[in-house]
Amino acid sequence: MLQQFYPTPAHDYRYELNKDMHFAAAHFLPNENAGICQRLHGHTYFANITIVGEELDECGFLVNFQTLKKLVHGVYDHSLLNDHADFKDLPPSTEIVAEATWRRIQTYLDQTPNKPRCIQVLVRETPTSYVRYIPHTKDFA
Repeated sequence: MLQQFYPTPAHDYRYELNKDMHFAAAHFLPNENAGICQRLHGHTYFANITIVGEELDECGFLVNFQTLKKLVHGVYDHSLLNDHADFKDLPPSTEIVAEATWRRIQTYLDQTPNKPRCIQVLVRETPTSYVRYIPHTKDFA
């Protein structure tokens, strides 16, 4: 995987964790304004997840890197994104994939004792195009 550094929102947390991963998935955007993206096609998506917090867990982690990989790669890899419940209300554009990834991760983090926060999800769809999803403070439990 090509190493890349992405912009991170400013924060005052003591710890910041970044996890890069990729997953191969197909999708289509069922809207005539989506042009050729209306047709079924696939991408090798690259994702960067940024998690921050003040407290570490009993292992000394904000969150285990493997857990993050299971939450994203383990769910979306080699699948048709349109079939996932995460995209039942909105089509899986890169923007919606980034937001759904954030929701999936933050839902998990909200259940942990140390309560870290996912402050950014970046999803790269092609070598020249990526989306950053940055939640509002009100989005946190």
